[in-house]
Amino acid sequence: MTTESVECFNCGRENPPWAQVCRFCGVPLRPGTESTRVLPSGIFPTDQRSLLSMGAAIGTIVAAIVVGLIISNLNPVQPSVGLVSPTPHASVPAPSASVAAVATPTPAPTATPAPPLPGTLAFGTGRNRSTCEITGPTDTFAPGTTFAHSITLKEAFGVGSVVEEIARVAADGKETVVQSKQDGETEVSSKRKVTCYSVSANNLIRAWGPGAYVMRVFRGDEKLAEGRFNLTQ
Repeated sequence: MTTESVECFNCGRENPPWAQVCRFCGVPLRPGTESTRVLPSGIFPTDQRSLLSMGAAIGTIVAAIVVGLIISNLNPVQPSVGLVSPTPHASVPAPSASVAAVATPTPAPTATPAPPLPGTLAFGTGRNRSTCEITGPTDTFAPGTTFAHSITLKEAFGVGSVVEEIARVAADGKETVVQSKQDGETEVSSKRKVTCYSVSANNLIRAWGPGAYVMRVFRGDEKLAEGRFNLTQ
């Protein structure tokens, strides 16, 4: 046993020099005296000085643990694993059933009417030579009849001749010229507003055949009048 410790005479273990009882068997320590061997009453010391010493040690340990917990809470360690931020999702509002798209009908294109022509055409089976008034008005001519027509303007012709162009009109609307402008020049009185002509329908039927026809009258490039007639067998 050293001078810095006291050996328990009961259990033989060493105790601090200030210990009054053995910390291991609880027997009072009597240095230098061999006393009667006393059975230990427990494994923990019961003297006041030992209990104070042990309490101080335990208190120091508890205080250290508490301080460590406080420090760890003040400086939290960020996790090394990257945090995944939630992807924002755009909220698409559902279409409202109360608002219905109403289709606006597109207005049909309106055909612009052609400006009225300055003159008119009249067809018939006869004419008054002095007044050019048409008699027996009709637009259909058969063999043995007279084909007569008159051209009337709102003002004097102002020229010595006009041009008559005649075309045959098929069922699909396609036109075939049977008398061109070059062949249809006709003399007129420049001071008059009306002129008239007549010819046997047989001549026209033989030359052009039966069918539907359109006649257009021009003064130079200006169209004066237009009319339709038919030739039959």
